[in-house]
Amino acid sequence: MTMAAKIQSHSKHSPTFSGFSLGFTAASLRPELARIVAEHYLAAGDWDLAKQRILSSNALQCRSASTAIRLEREFRQRLGTLTQDQLILAAQATAEDRAAIAWLAVCKSIRFAFEFASYTLREKLASHDAVLRPSDYEAYIENKSPSHPELARLTTSSKNKVRQVLLRMLAEAGLLATGTALGTIQRPALSPTVVRAITSDSPDWLAGFLVPDAEISSRRTP
Repeated sequence: MTMAAKIQSHSKHSPTFSGFSLGFTAASLRPELARIVAEHYLAAGDWDLAKQRILSSNALQCRSASTAIRLEREFRQRLGTLTQDQLILAAQATAEDRAAIAWLAVCKSIRFAFEFASYTLREKLASHDAVLRPSDYEAYIENKSPSHPELARLTTSSKNKVRQVLLRMLAEAGLLATGTALGTIQRPALSPTVVRAITSDSPDWLAGFLVPDAEISSRRTP
C-alpha cells in the first residue's frame, strides 16, 4: 500500500490524491500569508466570505489584483485541507508552529511535495545520507513520471520553477538546511502542540516531517 493510500485509510480529514498538482508555484510556504488567510476564514466562518474580505482589503498586500487572486486561491486550497484545530494554529500559534502547519497544509494538498519528503528525504535520512543532490530530485521525477504524465508535459521553465519553489518550501519548513549540493536534510523539531494537532487528524502525516514509520505507528490509535 502506498503512503497516500495508507493515509486515506487512516485519516478522516486527508484529501483524495488524484494526481500531481503542479500549479503550486504561486507561492512558497509563506506562513505569514497563510496566517492572514486562516485568520480571515476563522473570523468569517466561510471560505467564500473570507476570500471576498481578503481581496477587497488587499490583506495579502499585493501590488496587483491578479497576484492577490492567485495567492488567495493557492492558500485557500492549501488551508482548506486542515482541521479546525490546525487552522487555529495557523492563525494564532508561534512563528515556528505556524511554519509547521503551513507545511502540513502543503503536504495535505500537494501530493508531489508530500511524497518527495516522505519517500526521498526520509529514505536518505534512514540511510544516513543527509545531502540532497540534484540527482536525488531527478531520480524522484524519473520514478514518478510513468504514473504521472503531467510531469512530462511541463516546459523546461515550469520544471525549474517547480523545483525552485519546492526546495524553498522545504527550507522554510526546516526540512532542508544550507549545505552541500541542494542542501542538508534534517528532521524539523515539532512542538507537542503541533504533534497533537497532526496525530489527532492522522499520524501518517508525520511522514511529511521525516518521522520514521516505527514512530508513526506508535502514535496510531488502535
